Amino acid sequence: MAPSLEYVIDLARKAGEILRQGFTEPHQIEYKGINDIVTEADRQSESCILGQIRGDFPQHTIVSEESGLLSGTDHDAWYIDPLDGTTNFAHGVPIYSVSIAYARNGRLVLGVVYDPMQNECFSAELGKGAWLNGKPIRVSQETDLNKSLLVTGFPASIRTSRVTNLDHFAWFSLHSMAVRRLGSAALDLVYVGAGRMDGYWETSIHSWDIAAGTLIVQEAGGLVTNLEGDPDFFKPPYNLIAATPGIHHFIVEGLNRK
Repeated sequence: MAPSLEYVIDLARKAGEILRQGFTEPHQIEYKGINDIVTEADRQSESCILGQIRGDFPQHTIVSEESGLLSGTDHDAWYIDPLDGTTNFAHGVPIYSVSIAYARNGRLVLGVVYDPMQNECFSAELGKGAWLNGKPIRVSQETDLNKSLLVTGFPASIRTSRVTNLDHFAWFSLHSMAVRRLGSAALDLVYVGAGRMDGYWETSIHSWDIAAGTLIVQEAGGLVTNLEGDPDFFKPPYNLIAATPGIHHFIVEGLNRK
């Protein structure tokens, strides 16, 4: 048995309400790394999501940020980020989301990203389109990199990693209208899908960060590839470009310039 899109939307909204209610409360912060934190809200949201999926689909595999891999059938898999934007959340910055995706036979089929603070629910179903609160969305028609608004992120290991993305951030800042850093990869992606951003790139992220958002971008008419332009992107190390077709190739060229 497979879930419906309405099922995933309802699940994301339930988890998002937990986050919204806890947003202004004091937080219990734990450090997974020097720039990588988890709060009680991450765990409460995840508990809500995993509890319902385990109850309704006990044989399904689940990949979740806090609990890791919960093994199940090879045919059905969930990718869950119960709170994407934890650093924002912990500091009282109202830019965060819940991201839930379902894959069947290795292919992403359903994706939902919910922003509780704006009450914006982005969703997509393979072959059927993408929506924001039930209304269809499309990527922008921009074709000029100089007029493009881009968005990116940086690895949690930026202080120790040789790959920081700072060089790409500087280059695109000089060759586009602007580059934003919102702090939630899931929202970065769905903003591309909704035409608010023209393109996104990021290196060394995780499956749960991007699973729902990439499906939403694709169903909204966007292109999603790895940094070299290969559409086979959903595999480690999860280096990603998502953009409107008119500027996708410019981002590929910019990231691979010599």
